[in-house]
Amino acid sequence: MADLQRIVDELSLRLNRPLLLEDGRQRVVAYSEQDGPMDDVRRDSILRRHTTPEVRAFLRTAGIHDANGPLRTPGAPELGLLPRICVPVRHEGRPLGFLWFIDVDPSMAEPEIAVAAAAAPVLALVLFHESLAAGLASRRELDAIRGLLRGEADAARTLIEAGAFPHASPVTVAVAKPVTADTGETLRLTLERGLLAVRRRLAGHHPLHLVRYDHAVLLTAGTASFPDEMRAALGTPVLVGIGAPRPSLAHAVESYEEALHAAEVAAKVPELGRSAEWDRLGVYRLLTRVPHDNLHPGLERLLDDVQHRPLLETLETYLDLAGNAQATSRRLRLHRTSLYYRLQRVEELAETDLRDGVERLSLHLSLKLARLSGRYHPSSVPSPGGTG
Repeated sequence: MADLQRIVDELSLRLNRPLLLEDGRQRVVAYSEQDGPMDDVRRDSILRRHTTPEVRAFLRTAGIHDANGPLRTPGAPELGLLPRICVPVRHEGRPLGFLWFIDVDPSMAEPEIAVAAAAAPVLALVLFHESLAAGLASRRELDAIRGLLRGEADAARTLIEAGAFPHASPVTVAVAKPVTADTGETLRLTLERGLLAVRRRLAGHHPLHLVRYDHAVLLTAGTASFPDEMRAALGTPVLVGIGAPRPSLAHAVESYEEALHAAEVAAKVPELGRSAEWDRLGVYRLLTRVPHDNLHPGLERLLDDVQHRPLLETLETYLDLAGNAQATSRRLRLHRTSLYYRLQRVEELAETDLRDGVERLSLHLSLKLARLSGRYHPSSVPSPGGTG
């Protein structure tokens, strides 16, 4: 940017006329001292770093995006716009920006316009190199984030030294998993746009992000809570998992793995809601690390037959409520006699004894593991808030 400013200042001195340089999206990137005629558009452009949509539309109609050489654009008093000279800045035919002169008091002569046009190739080259540098910085950031989530030691230092993340700040990682099974390019673009919006909202937390084939990752400095922001911005239904904060960016992979597990648990345990924090997963924190085929042998027989699903749901509710028959009857809206009959059938079919604490623990954990493996999907159990 320093080279652009130097070229703009030298050209302004040479022509004894103020000027302003925009990039291809008409965002202000450099301008000289404004000691000549000034209109509302120039003033607002400098203050806000861009022009209004109405002004951009007017100038597009004037032909600036199609021009290969300098052109005069008319004034528009209703927009606060004086007549201008526009010098398109192109590199190998690619539009990279626009050089602007207010064309009054006095109007620019053809030799002056020729001098301005001669500067355009130099400006184009600098803009081109800066766009490459910006793209390279973006790619380096993405590569560093990928390395960070693989646990590579140098990745955190790369991001911190580049100013992308504060030194010695804690880090929290969130994962958003789309509810849909589609993993196509359209979904990836939707997630990318959404995460950029989230980053703008959480700018004070120095956010970083990465979109993977089946989930999106957001890293923030500190202990920000952001599931609502993620769901609102992503533009597609998602389940959000949040890992526990870690003391430094170098340990982000630990929070990431927890966030990924939390999102997967949220997908298998709807009672948790649309977001799940690792620190609040209870027994599921342990079970995510246990092989899902280590189930109670008797429970295996019940899982294999869909007609036994009501028995499994009754058993799970009974165990969730610490063996309280009265509370289980209310929760299931089930007569006490029917409850006892179902529990007796479970004991017979699973060859177990619900009076045995070790057996109850084994059955309870096996049901939760079966949820995580996808073998067991409760369908008719009322929510924990149900009163009957």
